Formats: sequence, C-alpha cells, structure tokens
Amino acid sequence: MFIDVHAHAYLYDYPPQDGYTQFATAEEVIQRYDELGIEKGILLPLIGPETYIPQSNAEVMEICKRYPDRFIPFFNIDPRGIKNSEFTDFSPWIDWFKERGCLGVGEFMPNLRFLDPRVLNMFRQFEAAGLPVIFDDTVYVNYHYGLVDDPGLPQLEMVLNMFPKLILLGHGPAFWSEIGVLETVYDRGRYPNYPIKEEGAVPKLFRRYQNLWGDLSAGSGYNALARDVDYAVHFLNEFQDRLCFGTDICYAKQNLPLAGFLIDLKKSGRISEDVFEKIARGNIKRLLNI
Repeated sequence: MFIDVHAHAYLYDYPPQDGYTQFATAEEVIQRYDELGIEKGILLPLIGPETYIPQSNAEVMEICKRYPDRFIPFFNIDPRGIKNSEFTDFSPWIDWFKERGCLGVGEFMPNLRFLDPRVLNMFRQFEAAGLPVIFDDTVYVNYHYGLVDDPGLPQLEMVLNMFPKLILLGHGPAFWSEIGVLETVYDRGRYPNYPIKEEGAVPKLFRRYQNLWGDLSAGSGYNALARDVDYAVHFLNEFQDRLCFGTDICYAKQNLPLAGFLIDLKKSGRISEDVFEKIARGNIKRLLNI
C-alpha cells in the first residue's frame, strides 16, 4: 500500500544515542513495515558529524543488499568533505554510488546555510547527476543538524531558482512549520498546533517551483497536516503530484501516525483513491522510476 520515502536502519544494535533514541535494526523496521502495510522504504544514511552515531553509505548499501525487496538505497556526502572547499569535485563518488544502485541523496543535513558556497557546490553536482535530494533543515548555525534558512525560506527559494532541474524534497520542522503563517518567529522549526489562518511560504514555493517536492515523514510532516485537517485536504489535493508518504522511522516502537491519517482521509472521501495512491506510493515510484 505504501512506499516509505524516508527511513533509517542500522546493521547493529547500538545503545541509545541521545539518551532515548535507540535506532532500529533493519529487521525491526521490516516488522513495523508489515504492521503498517508498507511495501518498501528508502534508507537514508546519517553520515554527518552533527548526527547521532555517524553511519557509512556502505552500511546502508549492505542492508539493501540483504533485503532488496524491502529497501532502496540513497547515499549521502558531506559538502565539507575532501578539503572542505567550495571547489571540490565530488563527481567520482557520485558516479560510484549511482553505478551501485543508489537512486538519490539524503538525508542531506549539514549544519550550514543553504547559500553556503560548499552547499551550492554540492547541489550543482547533484543536479548534474540527475539525483533527487531529501534535505532536513533547522533555524540556527551551530545547532544540531540541518541546513539553515531565514524566516520565509528565502535561501531555499534561491536554491530552487538556481537549480531548476534539481528535485528537492522538503523535510523537517523548519520547513513544514512554514506551511502556514506563524504567529511568532519562535514557532519556526517547531510544531505549531494552531489552525492555518493564512498560507505560509511552503505552499507558495510549491506553486512557484515545480522542482520542490514534499517529504511528509516524521512529526513535522504529520503535524503540518494534522494541525488543520481542512487545510490539509486542500494542500494534499493541490500538490498531489509532488507529495510523498514517509515515516522517518528511527526507533522500533516509534509512533507513526501518518499512514492511518491518510487512510482515514481516503475512507471519508476527503481525498480520492487516485490522490491517495499518488501520495502513498505512486509519486516516489515515478520520481525514481521503480
């Protein structure tokens, strides 16, 4: 029924990495997939120094090799790698991962500004390679992980304009919180629980840039919809061709409400079977040609 655009799994049963998040093994993710009716998922390596236990691309590729019917590999490259320069040529590594079956990039989340020259260098090369990119973002430099933007997402807009053939899948609280106009700037990067009285930057960018897609995973994607179901129905219908179901599963017992939310909208007739199918699996199949 579903294809998960955003998943994480480790080969090893590591201890909790921030006091509570004990990342799931591949087998635990598959068990949750079976419970939720998820056919397969895209595994995103967590490579950056700001993330939990940094994970190699090779580990994700090995998991996908063991379970080829359940997982699809993406790869990840930190733009600070190999000389920490805006002029680094990453194409040999990009080509190497493509040749070995990686279909996209993510979760791309260095704690740098969108317009940092090293980030732009990376986006330029991802665009040339024809690879979609799932990014995470945040609101501060030197604060955990994620690309950094300003209120209203102007840096993301400049990137979308600079690289019109680069498909970027928006993800994370700093992105999805701006589905509506925020009551205060403090709500950026958080989980606003009030209705959407006026559209924010996200739907406006969706209308303006066809290369912007939406990764609906995690609490951020779910909250963007569940905080105002009436607006969610409008948003899902309008942008039905560029939205993708996801979980962002990290630990085995994680609450994953998005699948049930979308099923309920379909059953109630608020979204059609066709819209549901696109968001649940059709859009990502079309994007990745799988």
